[in-house]
Amino acid sequence: MKVVKQSGDIVHFDREKLRNSLMLSGASKEKIEDILSIIEREIYDGMPTRKIYKMAFQLLKKTSKAHAARYNLKTAVQALGPAGFFFEKYIALLFQTEGFETKTNIILEGNCVSHEIDILVKKGNMIAMVECKFHGSSEIKSDVKIPMYILSRFNDLKGKTHPIFSESDRINKCWVITNNRFTTEAIQFGDCSNLKLISWDFPIKECLKYKIEENGLYPVTCLTTLTLNEKEKLLIQNVLLASELVNNSQLLMDIGVNYRRIKNIIKEASDLCEKAGDNRFIFND
Repeated sequence: MKVVKQSGDIVHFDREKLRNSLMLSGASKEKIEDILSIIEREIYDGMPTRKIYKMAFQLLKKTSKAHAARYNLKTAVQALGPAGFFFEKYIALLFQTEGFETKTNIILEGNCVSHEIDILVKKGNMIAMVECKFHGSSEIKSDVKIPMYILSRFNDLKGKTHPIFSESDRINKCWVITNNRFTTEAIQFGDCSNLKLISWDFPIKECLKYKIEENGLYPVTCLTTLTLNEKEKLLIQNVLLASELVNNSQLLMDIGVNYRRIKNIIKEASDLCEKAGDNRFIFND
């Protein structure tokens, strides 16, 4: 059976790949087998993979909204757009959870020109500039031109002192983070140039997917009980994490959510956050 990816590529339907992605939701083995059986009865030659994903999502949602929300994680991170502004703030929160001091959207003077830096992080004697490359489509990869360009900016900044966390800090590391993937050539260049590259599933124990699950940093865009409009309102109010809603119903009241729905939204957020650190990582989605 052939299926069509978002890129237009035609590939064989991979039952194990679908099973592995369903396992990440935290659903039971029995439920996963039920979903696979239903999908295999409905699948047809040339079916778009996005329809298969949507079917799996809807079937998970019928039994557990939290499982559906977790299954929806990559799409939820892509919803922190369209320009990536919220993605940058989200990545800063991730660093804060790991004990870093952070600054966002800072303009620094280099030896040649000025640079607006997405995020600056500090831990101990390490100060790094972090550049975020956000993509709204899962098929887009960051190619070698991205780390090459960022390396040139890092080189223009690293030889000077800057007023960041103190009056005279020196940037000594550079990280590039994307919500999708890097090309093989980009990774090779990063390794050769001592740039730290982090993508959705690379490096395995430091990738974005792992860090989100390990720290329970599920974005509000995961939640199936929120409408798109409500998610956007929360993001504008600087509410990025589902965990922020668990003990604060006022945040939902402030954006006009009906009181009868608030209980369901908070329950989904609570169930989702309880799964933090319950990792079943399989990196082949």
